[in-house]
Amino acid sequence: MRFKGLDLNLLAALDVLIERQSVTRAAEQLHISQPAISAALARLRSHFNDPLLVQHGKQMIPTAYALRIQPHLKSVLADVDALISTSAKFDPATSTRTFRLMASDFILVTVLGDLLPTIEASAPGIRFVITPTGDQATAMLEAGELDLIITPQNYLSDRHPMIPLMEEHHVVAGWVDNPVMALPTTISDMTQARFISAVIGRQRTGSYAINELRGLGFELDHTLTVSYFAALPQMLIGTRYLAILHESMARKAARYLPIRYWPLPVEIPPMRSTIQCHRAHAADPAIAWLIEQLTAWTPT
Repeated sequence: MRFKGLDLNLLAALDVLIERQSVTRAAEQLHISQPAISAALARLRSHFNDPLLVQHGKQMIPTAYALRIQPHLKSVLADVDALISTSAKFDPATSTRTFRLMASDFILVTVLGDLLPTIEASAPGIRFVITPTGDQATAMLEAGELDLIITPQNYLSDRHPMIPLMEEHHVVAGWVDNPVMALPTTISDMTQARFISAVIGRQRTGSYAINELRGLGFELDHTLTVSYFAALPQMLIGTRYLAILHESMARKAARYLPIRYWPLPVEIPPMRSTIQCHRAHAADPAIAWLIEQLTAWTPT
């Protein structure tokens, strides 16, 4: 198909060429011959009036123009992919669809853990691939690598639909035999304590609660940092460390582990966990079904 003089099939070739930076590797990925991919690159260069990729030794380096249009290219291809993959009907009882989500382990433990028995019973054939929360969430959604993102609302893009999931408060948690936990935690307790904290993504970004406390002028002593919220309750046992936990996670952990928790001694806004899908997937009945399952969750 041609649009404004360009064969749209060439866009997929350009995306792979920019990613692989090699005619040979691009041809292998697209399962076509090297002469065919070279011809496609020549046509793309002519259309865009730019070299697009420049030979440098054994590697082809994208030009500034190619890098500038790459995000738009990925977005267009993701929209087309979403349009093609969207079916008119979705039957959870017979579907074998794989849903790709980005969510923190907090969401896995508190929300998906509660919902899985119901989902398994009503949709036994579906599969989930869960990616940990990271820095490239929006880019992955727009590249078609994710179906849904579940994360605090202020980390989401305004370019795609957002569906509220839950409001979550935070608490201070510690081992039951930690003397500090005998009474409700004070500001003095927090400023003198050492914390085990979860950080997010490759950039080691602080969690929602840590960032909110920092905005109020509270810099805690993060003695130990980990990549998983679910690890925090277990690591508190037998120590005098404290941790800032989501209240629903702390409540669940306290049923099985010797930990105690108290409200934060300072008020921070509740964390609004939100679901985001690609705008092109908004009418997909399978995505709508999954969102309906997620938003039916209530804390236990």
